[in-house]
Order: sequence, then C-alpha cells, then structure tokens
Amino acid sequence: MLTLCFCFFLFVVLLSSLQENVLSCNQIDHDSLISFHQHISNSLPLNWSSSTDCCHWEGISCTTFNNRVTHLWLPEKGLSGTIDHPFLANLSFLSHINLSHNHISGPFPVTLFHSLIHLKILDLSSNRFNGSLDSSFFNRASNLISFNVSNNSLTGPVPLSICSGSAFLEILDLSMNKFIGNINIGGCSNLKVFRAGFNSLSGWLPYDLYRLRALEEISLPNNRFSGPINDSIVLLSNLTVLELHVNELSGELPLDIGLLSNLEQLQLHTNSLNGTLPPSLMNCSKLKTLLIRNNRFGGEISNLDFSKLQLLEAVDFGNNTFVGKISNSLCLCRSLTAVRLAYNRLVGEIPPCMASLRSLAHFSVSDNYLSNVSQALNILRHCENIAVLFMSRCFNDETMPNDDDLSRLGNGFQNLQILTLGGCQLKGQIPSWIAKLRKLKVLNLSYNKIYGPIPAWLGDMPRLFVLNLTQNYLSGNLPRELGRLPALNSDNTSSDLSSLALPFLFDAQQYNRLFNLPRGLKVGYNKLSGNIPEEIGRLKLLHVLDLNNNEFNGSIPRNLSRLVNLERLDMSGNDLSGEIPESLTGLHFLSSFSVANNDLQGEIPRGGQFDTFPAASFEGNPKLCGYVIKRRCDHVVVGTQEEMVPESDEEEEPESSWYNVPFGLGYFVGLFLAVIITLLFNGSWRSVRADSTNYLETRSV
Repeated sequence: MLTLCFCFFLFVVLLSSLQENVLSCNQIDHDSLISFHQHISNSLPLNWSSSTDCCHWEGISCTTFNNRVTHLWLPEKGLSGTIDHPFLANLSFLSHINLSHNHISGPFPVTLFHSLIHLKILDLSSNRFNGSLDSSFFNRASNLISFNVSNNSLTGPVPLSICSGSAFLEILDLSMNKFIGNINIGGCSNLKVFRAGFNSLSGWLPYDLYRLRALEEISLPNNRFSGPINDSIVLLSNLTVLELHVNELSGELPLDIGLLSNLEQLQLHTNSLNGTLPPSLMNCSKLKTLLIRNNRFGGEISNLDFSKLQLLEAVDFGNNTFVGKISNSLCLCRSLTAVRLAYNRLVGEIPPCMASLRSLAHFSVSDNYLSNVSQALNILRHCENIAVLFMSRCFNDETMPNDDDLSRLGNGFQNLQILTLGGCQLKGQIPSWIAKLRKLKVLNLSYNKIYGPIPAWLGDMPRLFVLNLTQNYLSGNLPRELGRLPALNSDNTSSDLSSLALPFLFDAQQYNRLFNLPRGLKVGYNKLSGNIPEEIGRLKLLHVLDLNNNEFNGSIPRNLSRLVNLERLDMSGNDLSGEIPESLTGLHFLSSFSVANNDLQGEIPRGGQFDTFPAASFEGNPKLCGYVIKRRCDHVVVGTQEEMVPESDEEEEPESSWYNVPFGLGYFVGLFLAVIITLLFNGSWRSVRADSTNYLETRSV
C-alpha cells in the first residue's frame, strides 16, 4: 500500500513537471511581452509578472506544440502610448492582435508587422492612430483575414494594393477616419464585410465592388460618393447589409433589386435618388430595416405590396414625394416597431388595420394631408407599445377629439411618452382624456385654434416636462397648479428620451430637435391674463419659459430667480409693470431674455448674464433706463410729473462715461458743485442748505 501511494505521488510530480514544460512560453516571447508592457501605460492592471509563465497572462494564448505566443488580446484595457517599437515584432508566431478601444496613438506601425507573417486578425479600432496606411503592409500580410482600423484619425487615400497581397481578406473596416479619394478593392475576391463609412471618400461607387460575389455587407455611409447605383449590384446574392446613406447618389434603384433575396438592412436615406420604388423590392422577404427618407422618390404608395415583408421592423419613407393612401398591406408586417411616413403628400385616413400592430412603438405621419384625427387616435390606441406619436401639420381645421370621441380610450396609450399635434389648426378645448396619459413626457398642441382655459390638471401629470401650447386662443389665468409639475420640480423623473429616439430614423438635426428637448413651458401667443403665478418659480428644472405675447399684468415675480437651470425667458409683449427684479441676475445659465414691449420701469439690473443681453431685449419700455439701452436714469420734475431724460444719439458716451464713475465720487462732486454755485449766486447758508437737501432728494428717487 505504501509503495502504491509513493508511485502515485511520483506520477503527480512528473505530470506537473511535464505540464509546466508544455505550457512554459518561449523565452523570446516572454521577454518581448515584458518589454512591451514596460513601454506602454495601462490604467487597468494586467497580471503580467516576469516570474510567471506568459502563456497564463491575461490576453495571451500560446501554441501547444512549441509554446509560442499566438494571441495578444487586450481590448478596453486603458492602454496608452505608441506601439511603434520592435518588441512585438519578435513575436513571430503572432496571428491574432486585438488592441481595440484603448488610447494608443502615433502613426500606423507598418514596420512592426513586417515580420508577423502568420498574422490573420488585426483589430486596432477605436484608438488614436494617425497618418496614412502604407501599401507595404498589405503586400506582406499574405495571411490576413480581418483588418479593422475604424474610429481612428488615419488620413490620405486608401492604398490601391490593399488586396493584392491579402488575397484571403474577408473583413475590411476603415470606417470613421479621414480617408479621401476613391477606393479600389477589386482584388479582394474573398471579401465578405466591407466598411468604410464616415470618411471623405468620393467618386462613383467602385465598379469592382459589384464583382465581389462573396460580399455580405457593404457599409459606406457618410461619404461623398456620387452617381447611380449600378444594376450589377443585384448579382451580390449573399448581401445582407447595404448601407449607402448620407452620400450624393442619384438616379433610380435597379429594377431587379428584389434579387437581393438575403437582404436584411437597406439604408439609402439622405441622397438624391429618384423615381418610383421597383415593385421587386417587395420580394426582399428577409428585410428588417428599410430606410429611404430624404430622397426624391415618389409615386403611389398604395401600389406597394408589403405583404411579403413579414420580418420588417423599421420603415422610413419620410421626406419624399409619395402620394396616395397608406397601404393596407403595411398592416401585415406584424413585426413593425417603427413607421415613419412624414413629409410626403399622403391623403386619406389611417387604415383601421393598423390597430393590429401591437409591437409598434414609433409612428410619424407629420406633414401630410391626412384626415379624421379622432379615428386615427381611436385606431392607434390599440397599439399598446406605442411611445412616440408624431402627427403635426395633418388633419387640417378639424375638431380636437374630446372625451366623447375617445370614449373607448380606456387603457389606451398607457406607454405614450411623446404626443405632437401641432400646426393642425384643430378647434376646441384641451381634452381631459390627456390626463389619462400618465407616462406622457412631451405634449405639443401648438399652432392650433384651441380656446378656453389651460386645465389645472396638467400640473398633476407625473412625467410631463415639455408643454407647448404656443399660438392658440387660450384665455384666463396661467394655472398656479403648473408649479406642481413633478418632472420640473424633482430630478426623480428622467427627461432622457434617447431610448425612444431610434436615431436611424432621423438625421442628426432631426434627432437633436426632437429628442434632446429642453424641459420647457411654452404658452406664448395666446390671450392669457392676470399675474404670472409665483408658483412657477418652483420649477427649478425648467430650461425654457415662454410667456410672450399674452395679456399678463402685474409685476415680474421675484422668485423666478429660483429657476436656476433656466436658459431662455421670454415675457415680451405683455402688460407687465414695475421693475425688473435684481435677483434675476443670479440666473447664470440664462442665454436668452426678453421683456420687450411691456410697461416696466426703473434701472435695468447689471451683472451676471444681464451684461450680455442686447438692447432689443428691453425695447418698448419707455420707463426703463440703464447702460444697455443707453438711457440715463436721471429724473427731472415737470409740474407734478416725473420724467426721465433720454440720452440723444449725439450725446452717446464711450464705456468710460458716467456709468463707470464710482457712486461716491459722483455724489460728492455733485454736492460740492451745488454748494459753490449756491454761495456764488445766493450768498446765503440757508439757501445752500435748501439746495443741498433738494439735491439729495432728487438723487434718492
């Protein structure tokens, strides 16, 4: 038994020793990696120690037959510095390098890779490399399969020989750099993924592109490519992704584009493409995303048969010239989450069958000629996941749906967060069914014909942080209850709409306008009256407050100074009186301010942002004075009335004028002159005293 135990122990020791020999990395590789580690900084610790086997280090893999390092895999490790030194070049068996999402800088290290004849995968994306790509790298990288340098600052033209030495290249990603000129990839016969978006590439799409029959993805957005899409593109039968958006492409789509039967993503938006959509496009039954907005496409939209696009999730035909009615066949795409048809010439009503689109979250039909707003809302309320509803500038001159029109609202729109019905010229009052939309964050009813009071229940909407009622016929007081709006009082309610944005449906300008909305209360251009409620000062998260062109009277509430996040304040065109509160100078984020055309008086406050506002912010208030409007705050008494003396254009003084004279000095100089003049002309100390007293009273007004 003892002998058996000893033999087992000896076996374990020998096995352990053998294992150490098998896993022990090559000394040259070990020393090279140590030198590399010493010459580069890393914010996240690596378990690299000179006393341990480098094959066990984080991000390192070795062969099992000769213990040579094959993988250097260190993405997102906070690496910084340059790698243009010979240490990595000694790793002659290195086949996989991934240093992506770090802070490595300097020129692309061409010489470093000359000795790496086994290199198959190179990923240096999302770093800070600069300079140009040298064709000598590709001439030597004969085994390269994947090359990714996206999201750097590389410049110059793409080497013409990019595929001549790398015949096995399958993935080429040059996107988000500063490359210029055209591109030649004709030799990449095995290429499956080609990405070069967000550069400054120009010219026609390279004809060689259409010969690469293995291509599965072409992504070239945000460049300067022009000319038509060649009909030969339909020969790329393996294509699943075609992204050519934000270029200068023109002409019509190939008639046989439906031959791309594996296509899942088609993004052609923001070009100058025209004509009608080929009927064969509807044969691309695997399509999930179809985005063609911002072009010149037209034709009868109801002629398109969407019935085969059962996997379609997002469709954007916006900003074109499509006519006719919304196709009923669109309702058969049960996977739809986003539909955008805005800015066309569509007519008719929302198809009743759209109530079956239970996954629909984003629906936009603004700027069309649609009718029957009540029916539209009654249909869409069945889309239980709908969160964004853009229907502005449609349904012209109809009646705002009231509670009777939406009597079956029930639990409808319980996920709705954005509702816009602006610019429709809708008549009626603000309906109380809106109070049931408890997740509503943005409500836009501007530019309509809505009359009556602003309902107090709006102040109890738990998530509302944008209320736009501009240019209607609203009357009565501004409800004090609006000062209770929770989303403008507390940080507990998020104003982030990014999860709703679906940025692929919008260009950058539209995205910023619609989904980076500042928290705002806009009631300008109505017939509201009475005092501005002091409770508005509780809305400490408010960024925009527009009260302009109403009939508000009384003084400006001093506690508006509590709106510490306010960026724009417009109270122009009212009947406000009294002085501008000095406390408003404490609004340090205020970049736009206007109290023009009121009945305000006194000196305009100075300091803070008030020193940056133009004179136009205060015009139309003849009783105001101060530096910004070049009107002195001196007073003269004429009979029983006190009038201010404006400064004529001929008497304008530079900035070193009386406004910059210290008050004390001006006071004593004035007093001294008054005493001397009195002594000279009256010769009486009693007169001196009387005139001095009169002067002091005049200064104190």
